[in-house]
Parts: sequence; C-alpha cells; structure tokens
Amino acid sequence: MITCVVDYVIDPEKIADFERFAAEWMRLVRREGGVHHGYFLPAEGASDEARALFSFESLAAYERYRTLFGVDPEFVAADRIRDESGCVIRYRRTFMRPLLPDDQLPE
Repeated sequence: MITCVVDYVIDPEKIADFERFAAEWMRLVRREGGVHHGYFLPAEGASDEARALFSFESLAAYERYRTLFGVDPEFVAADRIRDESGCVIRYRRTFMRPLLPDDQLPE
C-alpha cells in the first residue's frame, strides 16, 4: 500500500470552495479504487493549512489513477473548482507507506 499525503496552503477566505474541491476528489479517488482517509481542515492555529491522505494498493495503481488527470472530464471539472476559485495557493505531495498494527493490515 502507498499513501499520498498532500499538504495544502489554502486561502482561508475560500474554505467553502476548498470543501467542494475536496468532496469531488474524495469521490474520484474512491471511484478509481483508492481509499480516501479524508481532508483535514483548519480548526485552531494556522488557518491556511490543510491536508489530505489517500491510499492505493501500490504505486502502480496510483500511477494508473494519475493518467486520468487532464483527460477524464470529471477530473478536469474537479481541478476547475480549485483553479477558478483560487482556494489552493500551493500544495506538496509526499508518498508514505503505513506501519499498521497487525490487526489492521490489508488482506
């Protein structure tokens, strides 16, 4: 399993737009066989940071998902929310592998 961690700097005045953007990406990750662990939005402290975590069974599965960017109409529409609203200022993507308790390992 590979987990993608996306750290965002967002416009705190555009949280509603970011939430629409996030809802679409959670749906699309699930549609393509990934597991979305959610978006984490500001509650206290820095109000311009957000994070997303989602997993695919392998890096190859993630790369198949990435081939749809800029091609699949629903992916294009989801990105359009970000681009047209300006809710995301910048983001950084990191790949991690989870270390889980034995009773939580994928089968």
